[in-house]
Amino acid sequence: MNFTNILKLRIVFLFFLIYSQATFSQEEKKDKEIKQKLRSIVDLFTKEDTLKISKPDSKTNLIAFPTLGYQPANGFTLGFISQFSFKIKPENKISLLSGGASYSSQKQVLTYLKNNMYISNDRFFFSGDFRYYIFSQSNYGLGTDIIPWGTEFKTFDFNTIEQPMNYNYFKFHETVSYNIFPSFFIGAGIHFDSYSNIDDKLLDVANEQYTYHYNYSKKYGFSDKNYAVNGVSMNFIYDTRDNLINTNNGLYLNMNYRYNPQTNLNKHSSSTLLLETRYFIPISKTNKQHVVGFWAYGQFLASGKLPYLNLPAIGWDQNSRSGKGYTQGLFRGTNLMYFESEYRFPITKNQMISGTVFANATTASDIDKSLRLFESIQPAVGVGLRVLLDKTTLTNFIVNFGLGRDSQTFYFNDGEGF
Repeated sequence: MNFTNILKLRIVFLFFLIYSQATFSQEEKKDKEIKQKLRSIVDLFTKEDTLKISKPDSKTNLIAFPTLGYQPANGFTLGFISQFSFKIKPENKISLLSGGASYSSQKQVLTYLKNNMYISNDRFFFSGDFRYYIFSQSNYGLGTDIIPWGTEFKTFDFNTIEQPMNYNYFKFHETVSYNIFPSFFIGAGIHFDSYSNIDDKLLDVANEQYTYHYNYSKKYGFSDKNYAVNGVSMNFIYDTRDNLINTNNGLYLNMNYRYNPQTNLNKHSSSTLLLETRYFIPISKTNKQHVVGFWAYGQFLASGKLPYLNLPAIGWDQNSRSGKGYTQGLFRGTNLMYFESEYRFPITKNQMISGTVFANATTASDIDKSLRLFESIQPAVGVGLRVLLDKTTLTNFIVNFGLGRDSQTFYFNDGEGF
């Protein structure tokens, strides 16, 4: 190769190097400009001169505030919520610890602590869900056919199938996964679920007035007063999400196989399979907050029997977000599958206020009625508003309105729908 060709190659290489650096700088500058234009609800109480000061992104961030909330299964709740997010290094994924406690208008005490953390340069992923509830929730039977279709729906009334119940619930779930390939993790977990002081309000054995819970428990040999399901699991995770708190782009896949041995408080051994996927697609090159998200999961009984309250039900996922449009626990079954899609979009230019529209569908089976998955499907639609609480993590306070079949529900939460 002669000197002229070498010189040409160097000029071409230099051109591409300068071009790539300029492009990277433009993208970096654009992201920085967008970030500077963001305004959270806290900024309304901050002086404009302070907002103009450019500050580096913090590696840690704490949000804690009192809250007045609402969930159909809880009524109004008064308490506090907190969220601690952190990165060991700037290039690491965001890790999250959240917790709270509240008292509801239905005399419930609700305490929780949850974690989704990337540790040791994203080599380990911890995911946990700890709860203690002094709780009340109605049962409506098993399967999604509890709400009929056709002419029967015209006279349908939830009150005719509702059976109120009080109980205490303790939950301790923790999985630890190790990164073996880029974005791919394999791990194990421990799971404890305890249900005690069960008070089935409509149960009157002396007068032969039985309930869904009592009939199911007696048929399969479970106590109708207290039981516990404890087990271990193996899980596989694939995660390319850019932000656990408010995802703009990425794919999350989770497979969890759990085995529950027979114990004094659990009369049957069992195994369950959880399959879950979340996929987020940005649809705007200029504003990443225009996002279409898809969420699907299935919980399946692979072997054995589970006690009634441990059967899969809507609203009992880690963040209690599934089944918007219906009250928590309304749809419960031997197996359950859930699908949701939503479009998230900014409303104000500073993205302090944003919105969402969503649709979902649930199907649950009941082995005793020979009802299989997809034989009965219950849909819902809804809209929501988001108020930006924190610019660094893009944490929102959300208000959702869901419309199901003969059902209307409001939800107030922090974080996203999924």
